[in-house]
Amino acid sequence: MKLDEIVQQIKNATENIILIYAFNSMGKTRLSVAYKNGTKKEDGQHSGVYYNAFSEDIFVWDNNGENNEGNICLTVNSSSLNRFHSVLTEDAIREKLQAFNHKFDFKFNPYKDPEKGIKSISFFLPDNDQGTIKISRGEERIFVWCFFLALFEVEDWTGQQPSHYFIDDPVSSLDDHNIFVTASTLRNLVEKQGKTSKIIITTHHMGLFSILQRWLPKKECEEKEKKYATKSYILSRQDDEFVLKSKSKDVLLYHLHLLQVLKQAQSEQKLEVFHFALLRQVLENIASFLGKGHFSYALQQIGIEEPNQVADIINAHTHQSNYNYQPLIINEDNETLLQELLDKLQEKYNFELHAG
Repeated sequence: MKLDEIVQQIKNATENIILIYAFNSMGKTRLSVAYKNGTKKEDGQHSGVYYNAFSEDIFVWDNNGENNEGNICLTVNSSSLNRFHSVLTEDAIREKLQAFNHKFDFKFNPYKDPEKGIKSISFFLPDNDQGTIKISRGEERIFVWCFFLALFEVEDWTGQQPSHYFIDDPVSSLDDHNIFVTASTLRNLVEKQGKTSKIIITTHHMGLFSILQRWLPKKECEEKEKKYATKSYILSRQDDEFVLKSKSKDVLLYHLHLLQVLKQAQSEQKLEVFHFALLRQVLENIASFLGKGHFSYALQQIGIEEPNQVADIINAHTHQSNYNYQPLIINEDNETLLQELLDKLQEKYNFELHAG
């Protein structure tokens, strides 16, 4: 397939929420650009809104080396979005940042002409007189994502282009905990906009893909007033040919990828609360293969003496509303439990895994 055929496949999907997993360099950003071009209105205007690598490239650090980095700031390059900056407030972005438990604060440096929007953004530590600072790459990615989350709520932009939201990999340079928080913000976006707009989310991150698969509804659920459903795909490429396959039909051994992530974290002694959700996905896949609808059956099969109790613990650590406040460091009891579950899984099924 060519990219324009993939675009048509997504456009024609009856599901409103499209979740796509692809390894890096498979063409996710190219797909977002092709979708933008393939969905323009007759007058050439965009029909939807986008977050992708080009969105991140709007923001560039001015390190101000001539002034000993005294006025370091994040420059906002001129784009078609500048005209919407005048209705974007600092507090709107701070509200989005709260979920990430950020330590920094910031201020806009606008142009004198409001139509030109924001010239740059300065960052600083509250109650600290050291002046402006340069935040980390991960913090920068979080800030830019929250900037766009707030911008999505500017009616003059999204209200004029309501057809779809195309979100391409908003989790680069983030640790596992913040990937979970990002997943939560994506779910919130789907809850707000999924009934009226198509939302396409692409990612290279197995954990983000996994948790969104579980959180987002796979079928329309009328009793909960969810008028949308999710379709999951795997994007692959060979030379200039692309393939977009339904995950359920793809040959990719998805559970093995999850297990490899877990195995590597275990071997490096870097297990975190985040990994309970990946483990749950593996257990659900095993239970489904065995013809059961609940993952506690898989726990029973690997020799857990109180599978329902352990299932409750896993559920408590994978509920999406917990992750805004979940500590990054796993406590000793939960780490021991994760170690035991992973060891018993491997002992029972002898998966051929290679960490790293």
